[in-house]
Amino acid sequence: MEEKETVREPYRMVLEGGQAELVEKKSRFIANVRPVESEAEAVAFIDEMKKKYWDARHNCSAFVIGTKAELTRCSDDGEPSGTAGRPMLEVLLGEGVRNVAVVVTRYFGGVLLGTGGLVRAYSGAVKEGIAASKIGTMRYGVRLKICTDYNGIGRIQYILRQNGLEAEDTVYTDQVELTVLLAAECVPGLKKEITEATAAKAGIEEVEKLYFVAPDAVSYTHLRAHETDSYLVCRLLLEKKKKKKKKKEER
Repeated sequence: MEEKETVREPYRMVLEGGQAELVEKKSRFIANVRPVESEAEAVAFIDEMKKKYWDARHNCSAFVIGTKAELTRCSDDGEPSGTAGRPMLEVLLGEGVRNVAVVVTRYFGGVLLGTGGLVRAYSGAVKEGIAASKIGTMRYGVRLKICTDYNGIGRIQYILRQNGLEAEDTVYTDQVELTVLLAAECVPGLKKEITEATAAKAGIEEVEKLYFVAPDAVSYTHLRAHETDSYLVCRLLLEKKKKKKKKKEER
């Protein structure tokens, strides 16, 4: 029996961290959000914030690691149990954000907030921090290599434009080779359309399967000319990985 391929659900992640501040009864709550890829990165970020805000009474934290939130941690850092770290973590999980760490620093304003007040303040600070960050939806996709003769290139480029897709790269030799990145569930439909338009003369090869950043979850059947702006592929994650690789090579 043929084994079915595992369905990979989309998830959200922080592309660029942010900072926000909330004031509650003279207490300042400063939220710092940062993307992290491991527990070690999260711990290092938390330590960094504690050193930066060394004079604050509390530096509470929470982080979520893994596409399915396989690892989660939180800390009240001296606040009453369950009033800071756990509410902060619940916000991250509720927002569906993965591979993220947040530290909320509190400068005490002299007025006690009580259990409910603390929960609201720490939760609110995290929500503001997320709102100040750049968030992207990670979708499981496929990088296709499409080979065609010069007679078919116009038809293929038209199909790509109609479906809100843009070639990552185009190489012109005795034939034309295009590289396209799209959501995995969109591949069958695109293949069918290109095959029909070129009388099966175009070659289509699946080069790589990977997660990529996209602003929306839009099905292939709904992608048409008037909706193309909703499916522009964001390349921030790819650029981030390239920068990381370059830094490692320079060391």
